[in-house]
Amino acid sequence: MTQPLQPLLHDSIVVLTAPSQAWSAADGTVDGHGIHGFYNSDLRVLDRIVLRVGGELPEHIATATPDAATAVFTSLARRIDDATADPRVRVERTRRVVAGELRETVVVRNALSTPLSTTVSVDVRADFSPMQVIKAGLTGAEHPVTVTATEAGLALASGPVTARLVADGAEIAVDVARSVLTWDVHIPARGSVEVGWTATVDDPTAVVSGAAPSAEWAEFAAATGDSRLAAWLQTAIADLQGLRMSTSERPDEVFLAAGAPWFFTLFGRDSLWAARMLLPLGTELAASTLRILAHFQGTRSVAETAEQPGKIMHELRPAALTIPGEGVVLPPLYYGTVDATALWVMLLHDAWKWGMPEAEVEALLPHLEAALAWMRDYGDTDGDGFLEYVDTTGHGLANQGWKDSGDSIQWRDGTLAEGPIALCEVQGYAYEAAVGGAELLAAFGRQGADEWRAWAADLKARFAEAFWIDDPVGAYPAVALDAAGRKVDTVTSNIGHLLGTGILTAEQSALIARRLASPELSSGYGLRTMSTDAGGFWPLSYHGGSVWAHDTAIAVAGLAKDGHTAEADALADGLLAAAAGFGYRMPELHSGDSAADTATPVPYPAACRPQAWSAAAAVAVLSARLGLRADAQRGTLEVSPSDGAGRIHVDGIRFAGASRTIEAG
Repeated sequence: MTQPLQPLLHDSIVVLTAPSQAWSAADGTVDGHGIHGFYNSDLRVLDRIVLRVGGELPEHIATATPDAATAVFTSLARRIDDATADPRVRVERTRRVVAGELRETVVVRNALSTPLSTTVSVDVRADFSPMQVIKAGLTGAEHPVTVTATEAGLALASGPVTARLVADGAEIAVDVARSVLTWDVHIPARGSVEVGWTATVDDPTAVVSGAAPSAEWAEFAAATGDSRLAAWLQTAIADLQGLRMSTSERPDEVFLAAGAPWFFTLFGRDSLWAARMLLPLGTELAASTLRILAHFQGTRSVAETAEQPGKIMHELRPAALTIPGEGVVLPPLYYGTVDATALWVMLLHDAWKWGMPEAEVEALLPHLEAALAWMRDYGDTDGDGFLEYVDTTGHGLANQGWKDSGDSIQWRDGTLAEGPIALCEVQGYAYEAAVGGAELLAAFGRQGADEWRAWAADLKARFAEAFWIDDPVGAYPAVALDAAGRKVDTVTSNIGHLLGTGILTAEQSALIARRLASPELSSGYGLRTMSTDAGGFWPLSYHGGSVWAHDTAIAVAGLAKDGHTAEADALADGLLAAAAGFGYRMPELHSGDSAADTATPVPYPAACRPQAWSAAAAVAVLSARLGLRADAQRGTLEVSPSDGAGRIHVDGIRFAGASRTIEAG
C-alpha cells in the first residue's frame, strides 16, 4: 500500500475570505488531487472544478490575483480559433470566494471577424472530506454524499452540511462520479459572451464564521524608499482582510484565523501575536481578540483538554482533531499551550499603551488577574520556579510552545529533550506579562502590583542563573531546561524572543544580538529556527532550520527595542528579500538555505499561505524601522527611525483612536 502524503501547497493558487477558501492549479483547475478544492470551515465541499471550451481544456497563459478573494485565469481556446499565428479567442475565468460562497464567471472573447458557436462546460464533484483527513493525504466524507439536480442547478449534502449550486442557463448532467454544467453559447464577431455559476454552503456545525473587512485598514497606505516594504505591506493587508473571522457564538468579536489551509480557525498564540504586531493599525482587533479569548479562558482543571483556571486556549475546532499516523487527538476546545496566557497579558498591556479605550481595558482586568494567577499557580508544573509544559494525556501536543512539532526541542547532538520542558522564551513572556500586568493593576487601582513586580524580579534572577550557557563564541541562553533541569544546549531562534521583554541585562541582550546576526542563524532570507552547527539542523525542517517570518519579525522588534538597530535592519532586509521572492505573499515558513547559495528563497512546500502572523510581520518590520513607541497615557507616539529606514511615508497609523500620518527620511 502506498504511504499517504500530506499535500504540498507551494505551487497552488488560493483565493479566500474566511471561513472559505479555494485552492487550484495555476490555470484554475481543481482536479481532485492534493489540496485542490473549495472549502468552507474545515470541510472540502468540491474537489473537482474543470473548465472546458468547445470540449477542450483552454491553454493557460496568465494568472492574476487582484486581492486575496479573487483570481483571474486567462487562457486561449485555439481549437475554435482560426489558423493564423495571433490568438483570437481568449477565455477569462474569474473566481471569487466570499464567506460561505464560491462564484465563477467565464468570459469568452472572440476577436475574429466571424461569429462562433461552441460550448462552455464545468465539471464539478462533491467531496465533503474533512480538512484533517486531507492533511493526512487521504480523502473521504464522514457521511454519505448526495447530489441532486434542481431546477436552478444542484443540491449537495453530506450529513448536516448542505450546498446549493446555481448555474443560470446551463444544462445539468448528474452521474455518480461528477456533475457537468454546460452552456451552449453564440459569440458574435468581435464580441464576447459570459456565463457563470455560484456554490453556497450552509454548515450548521461550524464554530467560526467570516467577519467584515476593516475600513480603517483599507485607509492604511505606505510609500517607502525600499519598494519591497511597500509591496509587502500592500499584499499583507489584503491577505489579513481575508483572514478576519469571528466565532458563530460571538459574531461581533473579530480575530484573525491563523492561516490557510490547515489553521482556518481561532488559535490563541497565533491570533495574539498577529493582533500585537498590528497595533499600529488600531486597537480594535486586539480588543476583540482579547475578549474572545477571555470568553474561553479556563475556569477549571480538566486533564483531557489541558484546561486550567485562568489559562488561555490553544485552538478551537468544530469537532475533535485527529492527526492520522501521529497519535494526536485534540478535543474541539484545546488548551495545550504554555505561552498564550502570558501573550494575552502582553497584548492587553500593549493595546492599552496604543490607546485601547480605558473602559474596555478595565472590563478585562479580572481576566488579567486570572491569567497572572495561572502563571504562578499552574504554569510551573514541577515547582522549579519556571513555566513549563508536559502532555499528560498521551495524545495531545508533545511540545506546547510556538515550535510545537514533536522534534523541535533538541540537544545540540540532535537527540530529543524530555519534558516537562521550560522554554527560554516563555520565561521572557512571563516576565514581561508580570511587569506589564503590574502596571495595569496599579493604573486602575487594583491590588497585586507589588506582588507581581517582586515575582518578575525573582524570575529574572533565576533565569540568569539557570539558563545561560558559557561558550567560546559568547554565552547564550539554552533553548529550554529539560525534565532534570539541564540546559538544552542547541542554539535556536527562540533566544530572539527574549529581546525587548526586560528579562535580559544590557550585556545579555548584546550577546544575543551578536548571535542572531551570525551566519549560523541569519540566512539572508531571515532568521533560521536552528543554528547550522546543530546536529539536527536541516533547512527544510519545520522547526529545525527553516525560517519563519513572524519569528524573525519578533526578533527584529526586540532588537530595535533594545537598541540593536543594525542587527534589526539586517534581519529585516532578509525578510524583504524573502518577501520579494514569494511575490510578497509571505508563507508560513520557508527554507533556511543561505541567500548566498540561492538566488531566490526556497519554499517549504507544505507551508500555509497566507498566514496571519507572517502577513502581520510586514507591519512589525515597518514599526521597527520607524522606531514606534506608543504611550497613550502620556499622549505620546515616539518615532525614531533606524539608519536603514530610508524614506517612509505612512498614512493610517492609528494612535489613541485617531489616524496619524508619519514621515521619515
